[in-house]
Amino acid sequence: MNNIPPIPLIDLAPLTAGGRSGAAEIAPALRQALEEIGFLIIVNHGVSQALIEQTFAQAKRFHAQDIAAKQAVLMNAHNNGYMAMARYGVRTSRVSEDALPDMNESFFIKRERPPDDPLATRRFGGPNEWPTGLPGFREHLLAYTEAVDALGRRLLPAIALALELPPDTFDAAFTESQFSFRLTHYPAQVPPGEVSGPGQFGFAPHTDANFMTFLAQSGVPGLQIQMRSGVWEDVPYVPGSFVVNTGDMLHRWTNGRFKSTAHRVIPPQDRPRYAIPYFLGPHMDTLISCLPGCSGEGRPPLYPDITYDDYIHWWYDANYNAANQNDLAPDED
Repeated sequence: MNNIPPIPLIDLAPLTAGGRSGAAEIAPALRQALEEIGFLIIVNHGVSQALIEQTFAQAKRFHAQDIAAKQAVLMNAHNNGYMAMARYGVRTSRVSEDALPDMNESFFIKRERPPDDPLATRRFGGPNEWPTGLPGFREHLLAYTEAVDALGRRLLPAIALALELPPDTFDAAFTESQFSFRLTHYPAQVPPGEVSGPGQFGFAPHTDANFMTFLAQSGVPGLQIQMRSGVWEDVPYVPGSFVVNTGDMLHRWTNGRFKSTAHRVIPPQDRPRYAIPYFLGPHMDTLISCLPGCSGEGRPPLYPDITYDDYIHWWYDANYNAANQNDLAPDED
């Protein structure tokens, strides 16, 4: 294993070559990364670089459309579809910072479900919104999300072993994951190099709500993480890699043992930035309860049991609907 400060670099080749023994090989480095910083960079991850590059091309293709075409697939009640520029601003979750509306536009999908799927009528389980003027767009995005979902499931035994738990601990919860996938466009500042006003971000400081996030790197800078010192550090670029981070759900599941670290996106200076984050979560009905070994004398469970479905409902309403806020998060040091 090598390190690129401040984020550990982990080679996933042992997962491909060694199965469960490979998971045991990478578990110590994974444990250190998730306990100390909650971020890592992975290489030899098994997702085709051609597929990654084609997905970035689809992001550019979608956002290159005129505004009428994008507004034809506006975000629906399930948070699928097009989110216009500067829609969101101040957040109220564990990381809170006054900020101007985020300077990005995005297109979201979740798991594609047939109309007769029992989850299709539930909030955040409902239909995707697909543009009609982009042949092959739907098929390509579904191929990419399937590939990254498989990557996430390959990591599950190593995550379990990093917690000194049986390697199949998470298997049932992720037999059918609940994911969200986002194609984001951050426009370049105009004129280039001009510093935005106070509180202006591409994406304001936040933590992710899900289990784990997988972000294929594009080479255009902007993503920063907040270190324990409070200093913001640029995420280093490693060609052909994914940046992976713990979300609030894994943080909660491990009773705070695995860090969910604040991160933000600075508006790009001289060229647009495209991002294709994949937000992996368990099945909607998974009960999130403190895992064995993550509590004990002097470390009681910090969070009440909750289903992933209920948590996501709370998270969206707390962050984007001030009238429905509740406090499910304890005070933390």
